[in-house]
Amino acid sequence: MHELSVVNSLIELCEKNAKANNAEKITKVEVKIGKLSGIEPHFLKLTFDTFKDKTVCENAELVMDIQNVVVKCLSCGDERAIENNEFICKACGGEVKVIDGEEMILMRLEME
Repeated sequence: MHELSVVNSLIELCEKNAKANNAEKITKVEVKIGKLSGIEPHFLKLTFDTFKDKTVCENAELVMDIQNVVVKCLSCGDERAIENNEFICKACGGEVKVIDGEEMILMRLEME
């Protein structure tokens, strides 16, 4: 379960941002999770809720925005979100590259 190391890194990042902004606590953590990131949202939330105690995130709500995979065709330049891991351009049949949906990004923190 690699979500534990992800949560540890997320909480460390939250603590660093809280300190830099002279905040005593974080009330909301918003993250964007790409469908190809390898992160299971259910396990991330469960792990976050379990390990946030006695940290700056103790009372924080975790809000997750699940990002579809977005590809761009290397031939025609068409960009679109894909649903079923169809890594071929629907416009021209060309090769595509993934331009979004592979990572987890901390988008926003609400602090007090």
